[in-house]
Amino acid sequence: MTAKFGAKSTADDVLSGVDLKGKRFLVTGASSGIGLETARSLSAHGAIVVGAVRDLAKAERAIAPVRDAAREAGGSLALIELDLASLQSVRACADKLLADGQPFDAIIANAGIMAPPFGRTVDGFELQFGTNHLGHFALINRIEPLLADNGRLVMLSSQAHRVADIDIDDPNFAHQTYDPFVAYGRSKTANSLFAVEFDRRHAGRGVRAASVMPGNSLTDLPRHFSQEELQGLFETVGKARAEAGLPPAELKEIGQAAATSVWAAVVADQAGIGGQYLEDCAVAPVNDTPNPFSDGVRSYALDAGKAEQLWAKSKALIDAVFR
Repeated sequence: MTAKFGAKSTADDVLSGVDLKGKRFLVTGASSGIGLETARSLSAHGAIVVGAVRDLAKAERAIAPVRDAAREAGGSLALIELDLASLQSVRACADKLLADGQPFDAIIANAGIMAPPFGRTVDGFELQFGTNHLGHFALINRIEPLLADNGRLVMLSSQAHRVADIDIDDPNFAHQTYDPFVAYGRSKTANSLFAVEFDRRHAGRGVRAASVMPGNSLTDLPRHFSQEELQGLFETVGKARAEAGLPPAELKEIGQAAATSVWAAVVADQAGIGGQYLEDCAVAPVNDTPNPFSDGVRSYALDAGKAEQLWAKSKALIDAVFR
């Protein structure tokens, strides 16, 4: 790693001087927020980007200026339909990509939902576990042959993984009271564990996987929160960090929030990030203090044994749908 980046770096800072012409990337959730900025920054540096989105019409409107800028830089941004809450949609998207046959240098699994009221996917999974984890698990494993040798997988996790470990026995809240933020935390832990096991399985051909904490920013992710609830969350975080002697959490601009994803996908040393959890363009330290709003990664989110168990459970759940 020849340059040092940090919490204030933007995606464009990370890619300064980098020519991505001829490189191909898949970015899920590319129609808004961090995903849109990730796709913009990559394509603006010459990359060929495929953005996987749930609503093609909405996304076409959102990416119009991005597409124009990409074209000027020799890059491109195309869209493909993907609803992560439907395994049928996931399979259709994957099969279309496989039929196209074009390899990807990196996959950035950016899409996700946060703390909605209790609900289930069309396949019967708890909405956040099914969307944030199982949808990506199914998509990425199906298109894994398209990930080029020495390619990279970037899974967007969250500081919220510190709220809750996975529950292998009851991932869908069938036997316990649903808590939206606990469910979100579990899904983000699952994203990290998926990266750990994917990295183990594919490092032999040079493919490395990592999870990313992008940083807190004002996107439409917390759309299920009222303004009062969102303000209350910010106050809770601030109080918890103050009690731990930590500096206040700072909101990032969207460009800053996209920086670690781009750093992991393009410029970070592959061997250094494989199987790791990243934040602020660096490998995060393990931090098992109970404060859920501290920095760093809980050790359970990097546990190789749990990662293998979650892989087996996830495969069984998906296989049951397509048996």
